Amino acid sequence: MTNSSDGRRPWTEDVPEGRLINRGHPAGDLLEAYDWTVLHRGVGELLVECHLPDSCLNPKGQLFGGFTGAYVDLVALYTSRSDTNPPTGFQSTVNMRVDYFEPISVGVFNIEGRVLHRRGKNRLISVQFRQHETTAVYGLVTMRDTGE
Repeated sequence: MTNSSDGRRPWTEDVPEGRLINRGHPAGDLLEAYDWTVLHRGVGELLVECHLPDSCLNPKGQLFGGFTGAYVDLVALYTSRSDTNPPTGFQSTVNMRVDYFEPISVGVFNIEGRVLHRRGKNRLISVQFRQHETTAVYGLVTMRDTGE
């Protein structure tokens, strides 16, 4: 069970330096986010190095498009948490746009999140995937701190 009855979130507890998340988060485990490397973490900024798990491949050996949103959402969530006055409650994705420019293929790629705008409990976050110096995917996410 990933979220115990006492409200613990094991994926956030004692995360090793240079990592984003521990095992135990449903989307994080699917994407093997526990193996990502944090290359940069600043105020409203996050850069991670990722890999492509076999479970997320399409028949051509590329990132299956439906899983791209999970990457975008997870990086946007953690980017929002790194911002000034970070959210205190549960964050909800209220809008997500994903533009595909190039396929992500097997191997390493980077994802960069950046808070572009904040107003009240909402944050607008850009998420950009790069592989081999090429921008492959661009996402734009609006997240809301529900306060819960």
